[in-house]
Amino acid sequence: MIVTPVWYMMLAAALFVIGASGLLLRRNALIMFMSIELMLNAVNLTFVAAARQLGDINGQVSVFFVMVVAAAEVVVGLAIMVAVFRRRASASIDELAELRG
Repeated sequence: MIVTPVWYMMLAAALFVIGASGLLLRRNALIMFMSIELMLNAVNLTFVAAARQLGDINGQVSVFFVMVVAAAEVVVGLAIMVAVFRRRASASIDELAELRG
Protein backbone atom coordinates (compact mmCIF):
# COMPACT_ATOMS: atom_id res chain seq x y z
CA MET A 1 0.00 0.00 0.00
CA ILE A 2 1.43 3.34 -1.04
CA VAL A 3 0.90 6.32 1.23
CA THR A 4 -0.03 9.31 -0.90
CA PRO A 5 -0.29 12.96 0.17
CA VAL A 6 -4.06 12.49 0.37
CA TRP A 7 -3.52 10.30 3.44
CA TYR A 8 -1.50 13.08 5.05
CA MET A 9 -4.23 15.59 4.23
CA MET A 10 -6.87 13.37 5.86
CA LEU A 11 -4.68 12.93 8.94
CA ALA A 12 -4.16 16.70 9.10
CA ALA A 13 -7.91 17.27 8.82
CA ALA A 14 -8.55 14.81 11.66
CA LEU A 15 -5.89 16.47 13.84
CA PHE A 16 -7.34 19.90 13.10
CA VAL A 17 -10.84 18.76 14.05
CA ILE A 18 -9.54 17.26 17.30
CA GLY A 19 -7.72 20.51 18.09
CA ALA A 20 -10.72 22.66 17.23
CA SER A 21 -13.04 20.55 19.36
CA GLY A 22 -10.57 20.73 22.25
CA LEU A 23 -10.41 24.50 21.88
CA LEU A 24 -14.18 24.91 21.80
CA LEU A 25 -15.19 22.35 24.41
CA ARG A 26 -12.56 22.59 27.17
CA ARG A 27 -12.36 25.49 29.62
CA ASN A 28 -8.81 24.88 30.89
CA ALA A 29 -6.30 27.35 29.49
CA LEU A 30 -3.48 24.80 29.23
CA ILE A 31 -5.70 22.39 27.29
CA MET A 32 -6.69 25.26 25.01
CA PHE A 33 -3.03 26.08 24.33
CA MET A 34 -2.33 22.44 23.53
CA SER A 35 -5.32 22.39 21.18
CA ILE A 36 -4.00 25.44 19.35
CA GLU A 37 -0.62 23.74 19.01
CA LEU A 38 -2.32 20.62 17.62
CA MET A 39 -4.13 22.76 15.06
CA LEU A 40 -0.90 24.48 14.04
CA ASN A 41 0.81 21.11 13.61
CA ALA A 42 -2.09 19.96 11.43
CA VAL A 43 -1.52 23.01 9.24
CA ASN A 44 2.19 22.18 9.09
CA LEU A 45 1.39 18.65 7.96
CA THR A 46 -0.86 20.07 5.25
CA PHE A 47 1.89 22.41 4.03
CA VAL A 48 4.40 19.58 3.83
CA ALA A 49 1.96 17.24 2.06
CA ALA A 50 1.05 19.92 -0.47
CA ALA A 51 4.71 20.71 -1.07
CA ARG A 52 5.42 17.04 -1.66
CA GLN A 53 2.51 16.76 -4.08
CA LEU A 54 3.59 19.84 -6.02
CA GLY A 55 7.30 19.07 -5.86
CA ASP A 56 7.97 22.54 -4.46
CA ILE A 57 9.89 23.65 -1.37
CA ASN A 58 7.62 26.58 -0.47
CA GLY A 59 5.55 24.36 1.83
CA GLN A 60 8.56 23.52 3.96
CA VAL A 61 9.53 27.18 4.11
CA SER A 62 6.02 28.04 5.31
CA VAL A 63 6.33 25.41 8.03
CA PHE A 64 9.32 27.23 9.49
CA PHE A 65 7.30 30.45 9.73
CA VAL A 66 4.38 28.63 11.37
CA MET A 67 6.82 27.06 13.86
CA VAL A 68 8.17 30.50 14.76
CA VAL A 69 4.64 31.80 15.37
CA ALA A 70 3.83 28.70 17.44
CA ALA A 71 6.97 29.13 19.54
CA ALA A 72 6.16 32.80 20.18
CA GLU A 73 2.60 31.86 21.12
CA VAL A 74 3.85 29.26 23.59
CA VAL A 75 6.30 31.65 25.21
CA VAL A 76 3.78 34.45 25.67
CA GLY A 77 0.93 32.15 26.63
CA LEU A 78 2.89 30.25 29.22
CA ALA A 79 4.28 33.47 30.69
CA ILE A 80 0.72 34.73 31.13
CA MET A 81 -0.33 31.42 32.66
CA VAL A 82 2.56 31.45 35.14
CA ALA A 83 1.59 34.98 36.18
CA VAL A 84 -2.03 33.89 36.64
CA PHE A 85 -1.04 30.75 38.57
CA ARG A 86 0.86 32.92 41.03
CA ARG A 87 -2.35 34.80 41.80
CA ARG A 88 -4.82 31.93 41.53
CA ALA A 89 -4.44 28.16 41.72
CA SER A 90 -6.69 27.48 38.75
CA ALA A 91 -6.33 27.55 34.97
CA SER A 92 -10.05 27.84 34.23
CA ILE A 93 -10.93 30.42 31.62
CA ASP A 94 -14.17 31.21 33.47
CA GLU A 95 -12.20 32.28 36.54
CA LEU A 96 -9.82 34.33 34.42
CA ALA A 97 -12.77 36.34 33.14
CA GLU A 98 -13.26 37.54 36.73
CA LEU A 99 -9.93 39.38 36.56
CA ARG A 100 -11.49 42.14 34.47
CA GLY A 101 -11.65 45.32 36.43
